[in-house]
Amino acid sequence: MTTQPRPVAPLLVFGWGNPSRGDDALGPLCGARLSATRERDADVEFLDDYQLQIEHVLDLVGRQRVLFIDASLNCDAPFEVTLVHGARDASFSTHAMSPQALMQVFREIHGEDPPPCTLLAIRGEQFELGDPPSAAAMSHLAAAVQWAEAWLAAERGLRRPR
Repeated sequence: MTTQPRPVAPLLVFGWGNPSRGDDALGPLCGARLSATRERDADVEFLDDYQLQIEHVLDLVGRQRVLFIDASLNCDAPFEVTLVHGARDASFSTHAMSPQALMQVFREIHGEDPPPCTLLAIRGEQFELGDPPSAAAMSHLAAAVQWAEAWLAAERGLRRPR
């Protein structure tokens, strides 16, 4: 029995974080809000998880572009956008990885560069277990969703027609 490869959407939006740890939920919340406005958009796949892991290298295969979304204590409010490049870092050999380390693993496994990746870091304030997202984080989330919607809309113009 042969199996057909699953069709892959050209764009991947991948949010990660723990919904039980206050503002750490910003990545998955952003992805969920974007997904809700694009229910039938076959060009975009939305994924979320608690953290990036080596298995997520497979989610990059066949993509034209990737948008990673995570909460951050270290970025300016309301959010920062960074083009991400593959690199080994301290997370390279742990169970949780950075986008840079994930891209480096992709390069080493596949012998080619990963798709272009962008990191949308949303400013968070509180990350305590059991806390809901803070009011400030929800305001930052709204601004980040607006930026990500524009990113997705702009990406439509960059892709070749099928």
